[in-house]
Amino acid sequence: MLICLPPSEGKTPAPDDGAPVDLSSLTAPGLTAQREAALDALATVSARQDATDVLKVGATLADEVSRNAGLRSAPAAPAGDVYTGVLYAAAGLTDLTGPAADLARDTVRIFSALWGVVRPTDRIPAYRLSMGVDLPAVGKLATAWRPHLTAALDERAAGDVVVDCRSAAYLAAWKPATTGPHAAEWVTVRVVREAEGRRTVVSHNAKHTRGVLTGHLLRRAGEAPSSAEGLLATARELDGEVIGTEVGTGLSYRMIEATLGEAPARSGPRVLELVIA
Repeated sequence: MLICLPPSEGKTPAPDDGAPVDLSSLTAPGLTAQREAALDALATVSARQDATDVLKVGATLADEVSRNAGLRSAPAAPAGDVYTGVLYAAAGLTDLTGPAADLARDTVRIFSALWGVVRPTDRIPAYRLSMGVDLPAVGKLATAWRPHLTAALDERAAGDVVVDCRSAAYLAAWKPATTGPHAAEWVTVRVVREAEGRRTVVSHNAKHTRGVLTGHLLRRAGEAPSSAEGLLATARELDGEVIGTEVGTGLSYRMIEATLGEAPARSGPRVLELVIA
């Protein structure tokens, strides 16, 4: 099992007494040179007057952008603490202990426009950069990272099931091979709501539900799934469980069904659909 997560847009800064990032300690050391290039380019851009425009963020985030210039010396913390938001709150990566924490270290990879990919335990500083940016001196980040992530991840994914919870921008940086020597069973996770006989795609609840699934995959007893069918069976263990509360109404919702789509005719993922109501 390889669980692919997107980063959170918002990030929690590390405590002031945290040691700075050590690039040599991050997972996939083959990415170090590209990380160096991205760090240098981001620092240069973040010192420019048009930095918020280049990085595609609002003017209210100017202070966060300016801090990008000092990331090499900024305090760092485990990525599972730095990345925050709905998915990460539901997954509870920072609460894992024992075998569940070991499993997360081995199976969870968080995709990043700056670091490429990190484990939850990798220590990084908070930063502001998204994969959709065309970073001067580096280029379009999804394109720039693609060959490096292919080299770093294809062998790890081969023969396993990839549980893909990423958004489109981060998916563009690496797509698992579904044929050839590094073929994996690639499954994307989609969440829909059922109401009055109709099913519609949701957004906020989707992030939360993907987080719940991630937490379940890491905490449950037994072997981690290694195939798409095994993933489906594991997801169905959540059928009937209350998994969240609606923002605003305070009403709870539960997962009522999990289904797995057929393999596509061409290279691409199968879809694990989680139905909530």
